[in-house]
Amino acid sequence: MAQKSKDEIELEDLPGVGPSIAEKLREAGVTTIMALAVSSPSTLSEIGGIGASAAAKIIRSAREQADVGGFETGMEVLEKRKTVRKITTCAENLDAIIGGGIETQSITEFYGEFGCGKTQIAHQLAVSSQLPAEKGGLAGEVAIIDTENTFRPERIIQMAEALELDPEEVLAKIHVARAFNSDHQMLLVDKIEEIAAEKNIKLVIVDSLTAHFRAEYVGRGTLATRQQHLNTHMHSLLKLAQLHDLAVVVTNQVSAKPDTFFGDPTVPIGGHVVGHTAAFRIYIRKSKANTRICRLIDSPNYPEAEAVISVLEDGIRNGERAKKR
Repeated sequence: MAQKSKDEIELEDLPGVGPSIAEKLREAGVTTIMALAVSSPSTLSEIGGIGASAAAKIIRSAREQADVGGFETGMEVLEKRKTVRKITTCAENLDAIIGGGIETQSITEFYGEFGCGKTQIAHQLAVSSQLPAEKGGLAGEVAIIDTENTFRPERIIQMAEALELDPEEVLAKIHVARAFNSDHQMLLVDKIEEIAAEKNIKLVIVDSLTAHFRAEYVGRGTLATRQQHLNTHMHSLLKLAQLHDLAVVVTNQVSAKPDTFFGDPTVPIGGHVVGHTAAFRIYIRKSKANTRICRLIDSPNYPEAEAVISVLEDGIRNGERAKKR
């Protein structure tokens, strides 16, 4: 095992991982040494049917082989950042304020009131992500967790034809699962983990992120439990994005903050749990006719900015700001 590079090491090469445990791990979506290295002992113990101490030893060995936990220089991080890829939204204005498109290896959140265009953007990304790299795509497949029965293949066909893509091929590369409750929604992330490499998944969409959590955990007495589960869900999505170099896009509902006397009282559901995990937070609000204003609220490396887009039959495109009266 010492003669192999970390990319060549198989799960079976680790001490304590035999063929049967390795098979169970792969069935659960833990297919690489890195995925094993970032697992928790309790999760590994449950998956592999082994004791907690044995699970901890296996994870420790995986971390040594994957070189997890060491410090890196800023230059090393910069080199890794060069592997981040972008997916075009098909609206140059919107792409510009987020550095060229939706990033892989992180989570992007779109939030806004009903009918503002969140699902339209999600549909557009499901199509544009299948474009070749030179046209702003990743030439990959898409996994969609649909929590509100909003996925419409007819809309995908319109958008695919507008980009001169074969609609049937585009639809064949979109894998949709309807989530019926929050537990099912969280389970589906594990299912995506299992197929991510095999299907070359490059974009994961959750539309919408908080609908089930909001409906199931009602009242202040359940807030802590809701936030704990939502936190686990968000970190599972982030882990998926980083391990498989894919983009995660979530749409989010909003509520009105009653104690806001000045400015826009609209706030996204999920609070700090979602805010701290999503790298990009984009607020969408309605404007004139089919025009929408997208405001970048939070980002690690870009300033707050606005982009005007239009939601058209062809899909998401650049828009013009309505003239002030």
